[in-house]
Amino acid sequence: MPHNMNQPVNLRQAVRNLNSLPALPVIAQKLMALKLDSEEGEKQMMLLIAQDPMISAKIIGLANSPLLGASRHISAVKDAAMLLGLTRVKSVATGIAVMSLVSKPIGRFDPQELWMHSMGLAFAMLPVVRAMPAKNRPQDDLIFLTGMLHDIGYLALAHLDTQRSDDLHTRLVIEPDRLAIEVERELLDITHDELGAELAKHWNLPSEIVSVIRYHHTPDAAGAAEGQPLVRILNITEKLLPQLGLREFVGNYVAPEEWAALGIDPEKAAEIAEQAAEQANQAAQFYNSFS
Repeated sequence: MPHNMNQPVNLRQAVRNLNSLPALPVIAQKLMALKLDSEEGEKQMMLLIAQDPMISAKIIGLANSPLLGASRHISAVKDAAMLLGLTRVKSVATGIAVMSLVSKPIGRFDPQELWMHSMGLAFAMLPVVRAMPAKNRPQDDLIFLTGMLHDIGYLALAHLDTQRSDDLHTRLVIEPDRLAIEVERELLDITHDELGAELAKHWNLPSEIVSVIRYHHTPDAAGAAEGQPLVRILNITEKLLPQLGLREFVGNYVAPEEWAALGIDPEKAAEIAEQAAEQANQAAQFYNSFS
């Protein structure tokens, strides 16, 4: 149950009390554990998805959305998997399962805003990745999953201390041009990137994903190495997008050396930003059609 007492919670302590954190949905656990390198693994994934009408519907809807530009109408998960690729279907299904964890607002935290932001970002990362040298690109499924889960710390915060979560979301509205992470450092014992990493660890997510969640606002930190290049891809992409869903100002300037760190020519920045915004808008429209 979300905490809603007058007594402020010590968030650093509370996050280590694993029972107070939401559990990873069972279907997401099963999907994460599946190996897709055999026919048996593929068959298991299709069966799992088929058992969940909401996930099936969203994956078929995604395959038919302008985001992917299918040349014919897709009506079965099997065909959607051929279009999307198995690894992407696995990460989309996992992300959707996590989304289903909270569907109603907890105080001023509206999960719909979080999921719209996350889905928009997951797709907006793709133009950035495509501009990188092929040998440096991360795997497709990891791109999508980190995009979907990077801000789950806001979900953890709303669960652990609804009052301070409300205070934070109020302040983000009042100070829209101030870096959200600075506001958090002022108000909280622990910021949403740290909280999200603790939740991801609690869910036994791969350490690379934990690292991306932990360092997506501090890509130059020494500890970020394990999550690279995804940490930097996510950090840059978030700065390219206008606020989408969440009111979380992250800055909007990407320095030439940040592009260069990914092997991308800074001259291409404007073109990539345009493509990223287009992808994010289409993802938001897709999300709205299902929310």
